[in-house]
Amino acid sequence: MASILKNLRLLADPSRLRMLLLVEREELSVAELQEILGMGQSRISTHLAQLKQAGLVEDRRNGKSILYRLKHGVQSNGFSEMLSVLRQAAAEIPEAEQDSEALRLALRRRQDKMRSYFDELAGKFGRNYVPGRSWQGLAETLLTLMPPMVIADLGAGEGTFSQLLARRSKKVIAVDNSEKMVEYGRELARKHGVKNLEYRKGDLEEVPIRDGTVDLAFFSQALHHAQHPERAVAEAWRILKPGGRIVVLDLLRHSYEEARELYADLWLGFTEVEVTRFLRQAGFKNIETSIVHSEEDAPHFETLLAVGDK
Repeated sequence: MASILKNLRLLADPSRLRMLLLVEREELSVAELQEILGMGQSRISTHLAQLKQAGLVEDRRNGKSILYRLKHGVQSNGFSEMLSVLRQAAAEIPEAEQDSEALRLALRRRQDKMRSYFDELAGKFGRNYVPGRSWQGLAETLLTLMPPMVIADLGAGEGTFSQLLARRSKKVIAVDNSEKMVEYGRELARKHGVKNLEYRKGDLEEVPIRDGTVDLAFFSQALHHAQHPERAVAEAWRILKPGGRIVVLDLLRHSYEEARELYADLWLGFTEVEVTRFLRQAGFKNIETSIVHSEEDAPHFETLLAVGDK
């Protein structure tokens, strides 16, 4: 009972309550919380330290930033009922009404930063280095395909691989959140006379494709750019037909922190266990993973291939 009373006293402060409910919904940095709450850095850091000491919040390093979130397992330890009460209490705080919209805008700005990077690179991928993108890895992926199929190339960029897929597929839908990438890809497909390739602007976590309409959902070095990789994988499940297949080609977990700045990477790759978990949680079965390429030059990126059936 003492811990419950202690938490209630801690969360009686409106600022800490708003902060807790925000990090319950999304991992956020101190700078993003400043933007959302309109508070000073030292004040926010003090509140976060108190929430962390109480065992309600945890953090993880993401490049130069520290991201805060509701501590894993807190809700399963009986805190879920209190959270329900706290959400009702937040309705009595006038400023809290604006928090949802402010959070949405902060996350949009986070995405815009990454999108601007790809807008600048549109049309240059053939000449610029991209970690993990290798012909050996792509060839391994091609072996898993069974044409003719309707294929969704998710996070397609300028669509170099989409055009390769279109040669043997019924139709390819290339999805990317960079408008310039989409424009460039469309022009490239028109120039090369590829008529069964359609480009659509959209986010990996909200794919602009109807439920159950594609045979293959493909991520080529795209999943580590998703804010929530598990949601992107769940979207792939949604758009796949029964019996459809997901293919993930991405970087194996590495420690090259410079990739965040150089390539706008949100995640430093994934382990085979993590990717398997993403697929299993989404509902995929017959999951297989393998390392299909290792680069000889530093920082020695390795390419992970994962497949699964719906």
